[in-house]
Amino acid sequence: MYRVRQQIDCMDEMYPIMKGKPVGVAVLDTGIGNHPDVQNRIIDFCDFVQNKKGIYDDSGHGTHVVGCIGGNGRVSGGKYRGIHPECNFVIGKVLNADGDGNLSDMIKGFEWILNCAEKYNICVVNISVGVTSNMEQDALATMLELVEEAWQKNIMVVCAAGNAGPKPMSISPLGWGKHIITVGCHDGGYFGNRKDICEQYSGRGPSKFAIKKPDLVAPGTDIISCNAKCHVRNRRFWGEPYIKKSGTSMATPLVAGAAALLIQKYGRLECEEIKRRIIYSATDLEEPWTKQGWGMLNVRRMLTIV
Repeated sequence: MYRVRQQIDCMDEMYPIMKGKPVGVAVLDTGIGNHPDVQNRIIDFCDFVQNKKGIYDDSGHGTHVVGCIGGNGRVSGGKYRGIHPECNFVIGKVLNADGDGNLSDMIKGFEWILNCAEKYNICVVNISVGVTSNMEQDALATMLELVEEAWQKNIMVVCAAGNAGPKPMSISPLGWGKHIITVGCHDGGYFGNRKDICEQYSGRGPSKFAIKKPDLVAPGTDIISCNAKCHVRNRRFWGEPYIKKSGTSMATPLVAGAAALLIQKYGRLECEEIKRRIIYSATDLEEPWTKQGWGMLNVRRMLTIV
């Protein structure tokens, strides 16, 4: 994450601006582990897969995503902290140990988030979950309606472009619409000519609705973040604290964390303003729009743009 924060210009001097009530970020994923980097900031958890009580993550994907958004880097001395290390989290487990799930659980999770948004000051929803266009159409339509409802309530939804690229129109259906931020992956040339980098398979636009997509990109290859197998017991850390993962799932929480950071600085903004600031401040990588959108996330510029 240190390398990533350098690439998107989100370094130490960004953090003294934090004041006011912590922003709540909701995450629909595989759950959350008892990782020391997010300890005491998981303010609610609901399991829509197995209906278990108490936080857990039997996959590790969700914990990694949460760490990208706002892990505080406690175990690493700050090196691997996320983008907004002071935000609170509301976690809906909608995917199983294999990272698979169904839209009905996603819908339940999203409805739960909307119902408790005011209670927990939820301003941002992160969905690092790819959805295919051949899924049940009524359920997909309901998800898109919930995204629209969130927008109307000034809750910014950030979703992954998916890993079905590089074919045209391979964006995840959740990211088709205008009232959402759809995030692709691009590592900005960091890995040179390496062939297995995330941008090679990041979902490509345009969307089914002829909207230019993705909205922007962020790094997504070999992202080091929280490992669900690390936990706190008897005031000691157990297990390897961090792990590498790749995909648009890792790029998306960087943008979600940036959105939370923006709201923390300026207060509750309308979604239109949040999206405008994020995409207009992006760094143009001189790639086709269907690959990069407006360009690479640039946090410093986002926080200072007029």
